[in-house]
Amino acid sequence: MKLQLIDQLADLANARRPAAMVTDLASGAQQIVSANMAEGAIADAIAADRSGEVLIDGRKCFVLVRNPNPRIIIVGAVHITQGLAPMAVLAGYDVVIVDPRGAFATAERFPGATLSQDWPDEALSALQPDTRTAVVTLTHDPKLDDPALVVALRSPAFYIGALGSKKTHAARVDRLLGHGFTDAEIARIHGPAGLDIGAKSPAEIALSVLAQLTAARHQKPTSR
Repeated sequence: MKLQLIDQLADLANARRPAAMVTDLASGAQQIVSANMAEGAIADAIAADRSGEVLIDGRKCFVLVRNPNPRIIIVGAVHITQGLAPMAVLAGYDVVIVDPRGAFATAERFPGATLSQDWPDEALSALQPDTRTAVVTLTHDPKLDDPALVVALRSPAFYIGALGSKKTHAARVDRLLGHGFTDAEIARIHGPAGLDIGAKSPAEIALSVLAQLTAARHQKPTSR
């Protein structure tokens, strides 16, 4: 295994570009295949985030997958976020908390977290949500949540969730229709965010959101 190829694979992951190194087990030949170029068994392995032996054109090959870490972008440094952020880290996610309100997004409230005090649309545009990114808006403030949702809906994020009642979500849908989104596009938003587990406390709501987005990541249908 060439060190240069390992470094190349690591660089792709750091750039949040899913890829795999494919080794022909008979000849020892190796190549790097990025997700956008992958087909068949290689594409399946990258999508499943699972390394292993596969058959490619009748040849036994080993596919070593190196995907970027799954990531959650949380808009709103609120009480629910104080539960969701550490839970998500334990589940293996990179967490970014976006809130332009300096009194909320502080290192004291979120020790060790990656914080952004940029306006949500600017922050998300810079972060570029991808197929391994979930976006969750928790502020209840349309001035903060809506700009983030606009960027998220134009991205391939695997999960988009927005906190709020059904009435709040209906008003949100009307506003997003005004931005030119279709009903089908807006239907990507899980609103209210989270599985219906009877959650009451901020920690329980955080748990329900993490469960729902984890199901979405693994493409398991859930009731909403």
